[in-house]
Amino acid sequence: MRLLVVEDDPDVGDDLVRALGEAGFIVDLAVTGDDAWYRGDTENYAAVILDLGLPRLDGLSVLRRWRSAGRNFPVLILTARSEWTEKVEGIDAGADDYLAKPFAMGELVARVRALLRRAAGHGSPLIRVGRLTLDTSRMAAHVDARAVRLSPLEYRFLEFLAHQQGGVAAAHDIAEHLYGTADSGDTNAIEALVTRLRRKTGPGIVETRRGFGYMLSEES
Repeated sequence: MRLLVVEDDPDVGDDLVRALGEAGFIVDLAVTGDDAWYRGDTENYAAVILDLGLPRLDGLSVLRRWRSAGRNFPVLILTARSEWTEKVEGIDAGADDYLAKPFAMGELVARVRALLRRAAGHGSPLIRVGRLTLDTSRMAAHVDARAVRLSPLEYRFLEFLAHQQGGVAAAHDIAEHLYGTADSGDTNAIEALVTRLRRKTGPGIVETRRGFGYMLSEES
């Protein structure tokens, strides 16, 4: 899944991008408030990690602009400020979670995964869709009772579909969340990826809707 990290401290930003990338996410980085606002307003992100103390445009102003424009992706506020009044202000502005610096990277990754699960209507780390079960804490997959060995890219594909709440995902949207772009080469690669996945999971897990995209079968 594709995330936006908004952080003006280069060391913290690099650490966030690396940790989230190792956790299987595609990550874009913005270092100013106006760049963050533009990216969030024009790109399709699964979630945003947003620092409050930003140059040019502060984080709360960025968040308020996104929410006023109808941008409803989950937002985790990340800041050195820890006063409860500022936490309330962030939540009131439309944030979904709040984490004060310093923090453990493992906790941040876990909070991001929890935000994504809740946004898709899943309360547990285990996501079940038909015969498929995904363990988002271990990045593992089972079909029926059989463990399926997946590459990180194959797992991210299934997890993205699992978060669509039974809907169909277009190939260009999938490519954007897997690769960070959605050109013709990326969308053609999705077909090859689906072919490999079907060899591993067997038939009846990933469905193709001609002219629309892909979805997970909900038949058990």
